Amino acid sequence: MKVAVEISMYPLSQNYEPPIIAFIQALRQVEGLQVATNELSTQVAGDYDLVMDSIRNTMKGAFEQPGTCSFVLKVLNVDISPGTEVVF
Repeated sequence: MKVAVEISMYPLSQNYEPPIIAFIQALRQVEGLQVATNELSTQVAGDYDLVMDSIRNTMKGAFEQPGTCSFVLKVLNVDISPGTEVVF
């Protein structure tokens, strides 16, 4: 089963960009994921188990860093073809 997930990460600090960039870079290292970004969120698409396991592991890594952050996720059971913009 294929899914697409829209993720918004909110580090609760004034220096919020480095944790977001690190989170996105970690997701982009996972082979088999489609990862797209815009000004407000990151979209991840692919096989359900790979997507959910990758998000879980990457969020855990973010939570293990100093500071507090919040995540907001939307999960859709859709198949997004490569090269197609993910629209939520």
